[in-house]
Amino acid sequence: MLIYRKEVIDITCKWFEDSNNAKLWLQNNNYEELVQLKNALIRYDKGLEYLLLHKHVVLAAFVNAALGDKKAFKILMDKKEFVWAAVANLILGDDKAAMFLQKSNMIHYIHLATVILAKIRKVEDEGTSMFGGPFRVEK
Repeated sequence: MLIYRKEVIDITCKWFEDSNNAKLWLQNNNYEELVQLKNALIRYDKGLEYLLLHKHVVLAAFVNAALGDKKAFKILMDKKEFVWAAVANLILGDDKAAMFLQKSNMIHYIHLATVILAKIRKVEDEGTSMFGGPFRVEK
């Protein structure tokens, strides 16, 4: 199972809230996959590409599951990645997922789902365009 320490998830939450200090901490402590997780979830194609190229299959499946892909959710369940599956479901509005995370003593992952959802909504609000595709190219 892919479980990060509470400290790492807390710092990842700060990165999702656009803290450059959090990004630097993640990079300096060899958590580049969590930096790229944010990029993938806000649909920068390079983020998901990084996760796949560096064999972060669970995080790549999580990204797709959090965006509503049922096959990706099944991958998480088949790999027994119940925490990541619950975070994806919580992002999609499943309150039972929060109860599972709370009972599993993974409250920090509830906070992660909350900041991810807020970031996705903020980016979607900013980037609404009839000409925009689902992915953006990094500048």
